[in-house]
Amino acid sequence: MTWVFWLAVAVTAYAYAGYVAWLWLRAQWRPRPAMRGAGEPLVSVVMVVHNEEAALPGKMRNLLELDYPAELYQIVVISDGSTDGTEAILREHAQNPQVQVVLNQLTGGKAVGLNDGLKLAQGDIVVFTDARQKIEPGAVRLLMENFADPEVGAVSGELMLGDPTNGETGRGMGLYWRIEKRVRELEALTGSVVGATGALYAVRRDLVVEVPAETILDDVFIPMNVARQGFRVLFDERARAWDSPDLGAEREFRRKVRTLTGNYQLLQLAPWLLRGENPLRFDFISHKLMRLAVPFALVATLISAAFLPGPFYRAAFWVQLGFYCLSVLGWTGWKLGPVSRIVEVAYTFAVLNMAALMAFVNFVTGHKTVWIHAPLRKEIQL
Repeated sequence: MTWVFWLAVAVTAYAYAGYVAWLWLRAQWRPRPAMRGAGEPLVSVVMVVHNEEAALPGKMRNLLELDYPAELYQIVVISDGSTDGTEAILREHAQNPQVQVVLNQLTGGKAVGLNDGLKLAQGDIVVFTDARQKIEPGAVRLLMENFADPEVGAVSGELMLGDPTNGETGRGMGLYWRIEKRVRELEALTGSVVGATGALYAVRRDLVVEVPAETILDDVFIPMNVARQGFRVLFDERARAWDSPDLGAEREFRRKVRTLTGNYQLLQLAPWLLRGENPLRFDFISHKLMRLAVPFALVATLISAAFLPGPFYRAAFWVQLGFYCLSVLGWTGWKLGPVSRIVEVAYTFAVLNMAALMAFVNFVTGHKTVWIHAPLRKEIQL
C-alpha cells in the first residue's frame, strides 16, 4: 500500500510540477531560440461558426480592422448549420471582396467546416480563430514574423483571460491558464509546443493536413501533424487574443470535459502520437496524457493514506480531505476573506480533475455527444 501512495503522489507531482521543472532545466541546458523577421505573406483567416449571431458582428469587425495589408489578407467564414441570424450577418459581409463565406445548411461539425474553409484558403499562411475571442490589432503581423525561420511550421498566439482594459485575471481558471502558458513558453523555447491556442494560431498552408470529421481538438491535431513533418510549432506570447475568464460554471465544465475527451480521442485518430514517428512523444505524454491520469492518482492517494499506519499518512489523509472540503465551499460561492483565494484554487483543481474523470467515462463508454458526425449537407458558397 505504501508504494501505491508514493507512486500516486509522484504521478500528480510530475503532471503539475515535475514536467515544468524538467522543461526549465532543458531550457537552461539546450535552448533553441527561433529566428524572427519582418514579412507580409499572403494570409487566409479561417473561422467556423455555429449560431454566433451575438458575437459575430464584433468578431467580423475585429478581423477586418487587424493591422495587415488588405490586398494580402483573406477572410474565410464557414457557417456550420446555423439556425439563428448568423447567415444573414455573413451574407452582408460576403459583399466585401476580402471575405468569402460558405453556408452549410446542415451541421457537420467544426472539423468538416475547417476542411471546407481550407479549400478556399489562398494564403501561404492560414490563421485559425474562433468567434468569441477578440484579437489584438497587431497579432497577425506578429505571428507572421516567426515564419521568417524556415524551420517553423506553425505558431500559436496567447489567449488572455480578462479584458484589454483591466488586464488578465489570475483567479479560478485564469490561474490554471497561466500555468499552462508557462509550459507552452518553455516547450517552444526548447523545441515545439504540444498543440496550439484554438483562439489564434497560424500554420503554413502546405503543412495543413485534412482534419478527420469527428476531431474535437483541431488545435492539437493540426500542430502535431506539423511537427510530424519535421517543422517546429512555436508559442508567441506577443500575439494575443482576449476572452472572458468566466463563461459560467456549467459551460466552462462542459468545455473542459470536451477538451479532455479530445485528448483521449486523439489516441484513436492518431495512434502514431505514441510511436517513435512522433518527435514530441515525450512532451505529448507529459503534457497531455499525464494530466488524464491525475484523477486516478488522487483517488489512490486518498484511499492508501486512509489505510496506511502512522501519523504522517494520517495527516496526509486529513489534509487531502480538508482540501476537497474547501473545493466544495468554492462550489457554493462562499467567501471566506483571505482564505477565498485558497478556496478558488481548490475548486479549480477539483473541477479540472472531475472533468478529466468525465472525459475518461466518455472514452470508455463511447459517449460521443461531445462531437458531431458529419451528415450529408447542402452547401451555399457566397
